[in-house]
Amino acid sequence: MNKLKPEVIFDNDHFVAVNKPSGLLSIPDREGKEISLKTILKEKYGDIFTVHRLDKDTSGIIVFAKDEQTHKYLSGLFENRETKKYYTGLVHGIPSHTSGSIDAGIMEHPGKKGVMVTNKKGKPAFTDYKVLETFGNYSLLQFRIHTGRTHQIRVHMKHIGHPIVCDVIYGTADPVLLSSIKKKFNLSKYEEEERPLFNRLALHAEKLEFTDEQKKEYILEAPQPKDMRALLQQLRKWKK
Repeated sequence: MNKLKPEVIFDNDHFVAVNKPSGLLSIPDREGKEISLKTILKEKYGDIFTVHRLDKDTSGIIVFAKDEQTHKYLSGLFENRETKKYYTGLVHGIPSHTSGSIDAGIMEHPGKKGVMVTNKKGKPAFTDYKVLETFGNYSLLQFRIHTGRTHQIRVHMKHIGHPIVCDVIYGTADPVLLSSIKKKFNLSKYEEEERPLFNRLALHAEKLEFTDEQKKEYILEAPQPKDMRALLQQLRKWKK
């Protein structure tokens, strides 16, 4: 439980912003078996209202309202695309353009529950991306999403042929191994098999910008998780 400890980034009388760890549900699922961030926050703050959510395996910034009026206001900002949402993610390969925009509608797969696909009949979905760094087999990208479709960045990156690293639904579950980035790699004699450098969805919600009801501007940032920072350090070190 301790490794899923959420870190409060900002807190006032109206809302709380949290850096959600990967592997923690934003809100309770239907089964209610797993602990969720909302449940943890309810224990601390009492009434908490869902404004938006992050996928279980995505880490980063998420905001919950503390009263109904703030909930209504913030939900409206998200619905009317009046927030700026930035993510960073590691993808397979190197995109042919250093920046671009993806405009591809998204809908649920007709035969697979919970899996999304791009389709002209889907709901409009817009993602901007910018390549920040490249590492041979991988690239670090920044995304800005203008819509909030389920799995949007993951679906759009699959759509352009550069799925997010360790995305079991839209890419491959293969972990990042040191042997795949370091040329002369030898397993230590004490290990029977190589330990992965990284084996979870490499996507992080890093920044959120919005203006509250009192016209105060907020720029909230969530530092990258330790495992992601360590992975990038290794990629930079062994860049081919």
